[in-house]
Amino acid sequence: MIPDAAMLGQFAGLFAAAFGAATILPFQSEVVFVALQVAGSAPVAWLVAVASLGNTLGAVVNYVLGRGIERFRTRRWFPVNAAQLARAQRWYARWGVWTLLMSWAPLGDGFTVIAGVMRTPVWVFLVLVTIAKTARYIVLAWLTVQAGG
Repeated sequence: MIPDAAMLGQFAGLFAAAFGAATILPFQSEVVFVALQVAGSAPVAWLVAVASLGNTLGAVVNYVLGRGIERFRTRRWFPVNAAQLARAQRWYARWGVWTLLMSWAPLGDGFTVIAGVMRTPVWVFLVLVTIAKTARYIVLAWLTVQAGG
């Protein structure tokens, strides 16, 4: 199936919502995803792929922020104090990269930032976050079907 202009526009909107939802911005991609799925305007597999790609790339933004943000920890505007940062780093060091499998959850954005701070290898980050984000949309699609959507 080749997407037409209307479908490409819907994909762009879904991508933007999913991208924004993975960053520290207050976006919700689930509403857009479910609305498009219920409308039947595109194959579910395409919706899952577009949303997963957008959400994963949004998480990469958090990772990059994490890679560079620690150098500002002494600034007044820094979002966490030294004790909070040290606690997050200890927690991540204890539980490791596997916490990235929770990156789909509401507080999962923090895990992706900490992964950058902790210098998690990019390929490990991408594999685990892609699994988590894709599983999220697959489950959402399945739940929508189960609910009669």
